[in-house]
Amino acid sequence: MTDTDTRTQEFLEHVQSGGQVETADWMPDEYRARLVKFIEMHGNSELMGVLPEREWILRAPTLQRKLALTAKVQDEVGHSQLIYRVVEDLGKPREQCLADLVSGKAKFHNVFHYPTKTWGDVGVIAWLVDAAAIISQKALLKCSYAPYARIMKKICWEESFHILHGRDVVLTMMNGTDEQRELVQEAVTRWWPPLMMFHGNPIAAEDDPMVHWRIKSQGNEEARQQFLDG
Repeated sequence: MTDTDTRTQEFLEHVQSGGQVETADWMPDEYRARLVKFIEMHGNSELMGVLPEREWILRAPTLQRKLALTAKVQDEVGHSQLIYRVVEDLGKPREQCLADLVSGKAKFHNVFHYPTKTWGDVGVIAWLVDAAAIISQKALLKCSYAPYARIMKKICWEESFHILHGRDVVLTMMNGTDEQRELVQEAVTRWWPPLMMFHGNPIAAEDDPMVHWRIKSQGNEEARQQFLDG
C-alpha cells in the first residue's frame, strides 16, 4: 500500500466516523472531485430554480404576494452565491461554474426543467418542492466538508420560511373559489411525479459514493420516505 493509499484510508475512516474536513486540509482527489460536482450542481439548482418563479413576480395576485415572491427569489440567488464560493475555494472559479451552466456542460436538478403554468404552481413549488429540498439540505448539515455544512445552516433557515410562504399560498387558494382549488389540484397532479424523483435514483445507501464519503448523510430512498411521511 502506498503512502497515498494509507492517507486515503485514514481520511475515509475520519469522515465515516463523523469527522469533518476544512478547505486547507489534505483530501483525496476523488473526494475533492465529488465535492465539486455535487456542490456545483446544488449552486446551479438554486440559481435555475429562480427562473420558473421570477416569471410570476409581476403576475402575483397582490402586493404582499409580489413582495414575498421577490424575497424568495432574492434568497435563492443568495444561496447560489454562497454555494459557488464554496466551490471556488475547492478550486473551480465561479465564472467557470456559470460558463459550464450556460453551455449545458454542468447539470442542475431535474425538477427545475419544468415550467410554471399557473399561480398554483408557485404555491406548490414553495410548499412541496422546497419541503423535499429541505430534507436533503438538513442532511447536509452533517456533511463531512465543514464549509459546506456551515453555509447550510443559513440556507435551511431561509428555506423553512419559503415552505411557510408556499403553504400560505396553497391554503389561501384552497379556501377560495372552485377555480382556485382546481388550480392547486392540477398543479399538485403535475408536480407529483417530479417530486417522487426529487431525491434521485433508488440507489442503496451502501452503494452511493456520496454517502460513502459522508458528503450526504442519508440515502436517496430514506430521504424520499421521509418526504412521504411528512
